[in-house]
Amino acid sequence: MQNNLRILLAKKRLKVSDLAKGTKLSKSALTALYYERTKRPDITTLQKVANFLNVTIDELLNV
Repeated sequence: MQNNLRILLAKKRLKVSDLAKGTKLSKSALTALYYERTKRPDITTLQKVANFLNVTIDELLNV
C-alpha cells in the first residue's frame, strides 16, 4: 500500500525507531509500512502513526 510515511518522517527529521518509541508499535511493523510492504495495515496502527505525526490518515495514505 502506498503511503507518505517516508516523506513525513523526513520532513520531521525522524527515524522509524523514533516512531516506534513514540507510538509503542513494533519496529518491524513500522518498517514494513515504511517500505510499503504492508498490503492491509491495521487501522489502529495507522491511527497511532497519524496521531504521532500530527496528520490525518488520508494524508498518511496518499488519499
